[in-house]
Amino acid sequence: MNTDTYKFSKEVTLSHFTTKEVDEKAKKKLKKVRKEISELQDTMYAEGKYSMLICLQGMDTSGKDSLIREVFKDVNARGVVVHSFKVPTELELKHDFLWRHYIALPAKGKIGVFNRTHYENVLVTRVHPEYVFGENIPTVKSLEDLNDAFYHDRMERINQFEKHISANGTIILKFFLNVSKEEQKNRLLRRLDIPEKNWKFSSGDLKERKLWSKYQECYEDLLNKTNTDYAPWYVVPADDKPTARYIVGKTISEELKKYGFKEPALAQKDLDKLDEFKAQLNNE
Repeated sequence: MNTDTYKFSKEVTLSHFTTKEVDEKAKKKLKKVRKEISELQDTMYAEGKYSMLICLQGMDTSGKDSLIREVFKDVNARGVVVHSFKVPTELELKHDFLWRHYIALPAKGKIGVFNRTHYENVLVTRVHPEYVFGENIPTVKSLEDLNDAFYHDRMERINQFEKHISANGTIILKFFLNVSKEEQKNRLLRRLDIPEKNWKFSSGDLKERKLWSKYQECYEDLLNKTNTDYAPWYVVPADDKPTARYIVGKTISEELKKYGFKEPALAQKDLDKLDEFKAQLNNE
């Protein structure tokens, strides 16, 4: 598998990417990949120079939660931190729109996963611009102020934010889980048909589904304007969950391998006394 085939570029449109790709051996392959991620994260932590930020975006039912569970199953629990961003709190609304994401960034050595991300600020708020009023921005006085220029300016600030953290050692990978409208319908029906899954269903999902075309349009715009060398977007076919998980896991593993992480060497003064230290322990 060449993961570069899933990279977004300005020369293609979102419709260029398929929503369904099936690898019958995806589950088996993922087991190997997630062990690699675990080992790479351990070494990245020991070296202490880099962190990794994984951004997951996708329509409702695209499989973000289960992907996180399966891809990072073997990673040290202290080595991966997941943040699921919901509606901004009162405190968060008193800061700029990137503040709550900045304070959630992973520390050096760790993998941070944003389940829904800072891109909600140029996606959901673009579909529902009235949400921006809660931010009390001095220059926003009416819906007319929330035009394309407003959102494109936000996208540029997101680019600057990502460039800044990249320069500080954060490796950024962004994944759009590309699920089809038909598959979303099937997954919503499954939530209704299976009693144990009922709790996942929200009537709001049906309201948002009616805005499918608008969401797709907004996604394509943000993908075009925020795809960079230092924070690339990958469009992952998400109709088949095992394959989607494997694609994401393999992309993460391949990216981490590029950095050649190494454990720091023991100080020479301690190396010179290894036999002495062993003797102390054996003679207890």
